[in-house]
Parts: sequence; C-alpha cells; structure tokens
Amino acid sequence: MKNLKIIEVKSSTDLKKFIAFPDKLYKGNKYRVPQLHSFEKSTLIESKNPAFEFCEAKYWLAYHDNTIVGRIAGIINRKTNEIWKEKNARFGWIDFIDDFEVSALLIKTVEQWAVENGMNAVHGPMGFSDMDLEGMLVDGFEEIATQATLYNYPYYPIHLEKLGYAKDVDWVQYEIKVPDQVPDKVKRIAAIVEKKYDLKVLRPKSGKDLLPYASGMFQALNESYKDLYGFVPLTEKQIAYYIKQYFSMINPKYVCFVLDKNSDEVVAFGVSVLSLSKALMKAKGKLFPFGFIPVLRALYKNDTVDMLLQGVKPKYHNKGIPAIFFNEMMQAYIDNGIQTAISSHALELNTSSLLLFKDYEYRQHLRRRCYIKHIK
Repeated sequence: MKNLKIIEVKSSTDLKKFIAFPDKLYKGNKYRVPQLHSFEKSTLIESKNPAFEFCEAKYWLAYHDNTIVGRIAGIINRKTNEIWKEKNARFGWIDFIDDFEVSALLIKTVEQWAVENGMNAVHGPMGFSDMDLEGMLVDGFEEIATQATLYNYPYYPIHLEKLGYAKDVDWVQYEIKVPDQVPDKVKRIAAIVEKKYDLKVLRPKSGKDLLPYASGMFQALNESYKDLYGFVPLTEKQIAYYIKQYFSMINPKYVCFVLDKNSDEVVAFGVSVLSLSKALMKAKGKLFPFGFIPVLRALYKNDTVDMLLQGVKPKYHNKGIPAIFFNEMMQAYIDNGIQTAISSHALELNTSSLLLFKDYEYRQHLRRRCYIKHIK
C-alpha cells in the first residue's frame, strides 16, 4: 500500500483519533460493544491511570494518505516482568483494516520499540493490568460481546499468526441460562459451608453499604488471582481508582461478598452487573448528549447480567465457598427477572472455574487468545 505511514500519538487531538478509530472501523457491526470514550481516555492518560507508576506506554496510528487505517499501543509493565521474571512487552488497543501491510507496520513498530527497551518477547492483546480488556477473539464472532471484553473481526488472528505470533493462553466465557429456582444441591452446600467455616453473607441495602468492603474485595482479588497468567497485584492507588470508576455502576442486588463472621474480612466475592452491551452499542461510546438514555434504561430494565469478577482467598480454596455467592446471586437473578448470565473470562485450563457452572444449563460463549512472539 503506497503512502502508508505510522505516527506516534503525542497530542490530545491524536489521542481522540486513537480512541475513536474503532467506531469508524466497526460502523454497522452487530456484535462489537464500544467502550466509553471517557473511560478509554482515563486509562490511556498517564496523569489519570495509576498503573503508569510501573508501566510505560506509547501509542501509534497508521495512516494511508490522510486516512487512519490502524492503531496500536505498546506497553511495558515493569512490575509484571519483575514478578514473573520475564522481559515482555505488551501490545494492546490493536485495530486495523484488512490489509496485511497495515497490521505488519503496526506490529513491527511495537516490536522495534520493545527491542530498543531490552525486551525479549511481545504478547497481547493486553492492557496495563488485568482490569483492562485483554485477549483477541478467536471464536464467537457472531455473538454480542460484553462491556468487559474485546471484539475484533475474524481476520485479526489470521494477520497475527502470519506475523509469527502463536497462542500463549486462551480465555473462555460461558452463557448460563438462569434456572427457575436455585438447585437444591447448591443451596444445601452453601448452607453447610457457611456454617462450617463461620462465614456470613453481606446483604447491602444500597451501594453505599458496599463501599466499606470494596477495598477488602480487591485485596481478596489480589490473593485469589496471584497465580493466574501474568497477574500483578493491584496497588492501593489502583484499587482506589477502580472503586471510584466502577462502583457507582454496581447494583448491590447482583453482588455477593462473603465475610468472616468474626473479623468481617472479605474472603470471597461475586460481582455481576446488568448488561450494558446493547445500551453501549446504541450510545456509540459516548454518554452525551443522548448516550446516557439507553444506558439508564438498561440499568433499570434488563434480562441479562455480566458476571464480572469472582474470587476466593487461597486459604478457602476447595472448600465449596463459591456455592455461597452463586446461591445468593442466582436467587437475585431469579427474583429480578434475569434470564441469562454471561460469565467472566477464565483461563481455559482453569477447570475449577468451569465447575462453578456444572449445576446449570450453559454453553461456551466466546474464546479469546493472548498471542506471543519471541523477538530475541
């Protein structure tokens, strides 16, 4: 392709173009859920995102003449490399037209930057932390994405593999049919486990009742996720950032914190939210001037939830604790007319996560892949 060039994003105008490019690329697509531009901006700006305390990043746009035809971010997470004893750079926020010259230019730009910074490999798509969107869709292209996952065209993985990238790990998601009633087996196990380990369920009346336990939930997340692929514990600043950014959207009906009865310590949690997928598609990435209308409607009238996060502290592993939050959350879904629950993405080899759904009717919904290429 003649007149193809790559430009580093350095100005706020360039960043707006970087964030907005996928909206044009996916115009008319029935499956992609646009991210809110304001959230994207907050993640990508150093002064806003506390992950920049241990990350560095660059963003690039690919142009054909004066038209944007692709974008990519390069990220080096120094804390991840230190903990996992790696020298990996990440690529993320990757989107491009179906032209191999474009994808090759984007990827090679990140690879060159990685080499200049002493890295041995490049993997992705990944963000600054595990709270960011990650994984390239490889199965489920005709399924509506969720607000917490990436969508991409089927040609993306073909380009990546042609450029020498191979599967590192896969994440899978499941669509669960909400039953008419919680299975008796789940109720029974939940009651036994709660009593045996001296636990209790937090039953908040409002979102404000959750806030005193929010930091404890993220501490439990840090412990329960510590051995998962590439995970780095969230810092106090990151925890405060995510509480401020996301907890205002959480309806306490669909959240379950399991506490130690004696200390009030959060030992396990399940966090789900009403699905905003269709609402965000109507909003087209912007809440204003009118995008907030479908979002508000979805927060009050909905039949689908996204199960964003679940975790159990290691000392409570293999003790049946998930039955407690599944019992509570499923009952809430039933009481409020929810028909479908979409699971969070889980590593395909994490068989314990699949066991959570064995008492329900479910199917694999989506599969995403982290690719890797060794450059040294």
